[in-house]
Amino acid sequence: MPVERAFYRWLCRHPVVSFLLMTGSFLAFGYFTLDLVQLIGSNAAFIVRHGWLALMSGGLLQLGELTLIALLAMACYLLFRLCEQALLQRLTNRTRAGDGE
Repeated sequence: MPVERAFYRWLCRHPVVSFLLMTGSFLAFGYFTLDLVQLIGSNAAFIVRHGWLALMSGGLLQLGELTLIALLAMACYLLFRLCEQALLQRLTNRTRAGDGE
């Protein structure tokens, strides 16, 4: 059994906050990933088509920004999964405790 971190234990103890945080991270993930693949593809096509001129015109900067957005979206997804796991563990433990009675 892996050692639980303090934040995870806190999420398990506060299910309402965990659910709200899960909802917020789900919405943020959806917002950040909206058309992200299309934007990255368009940026890559721009760089391939125009080469060095595209990089000097801000294509590389835009690619970096899109990469940061993708990393932020992944962080939101991981937070969503962490909250989900905390809520499931709380529900599972409560169900197991109720089964023994």
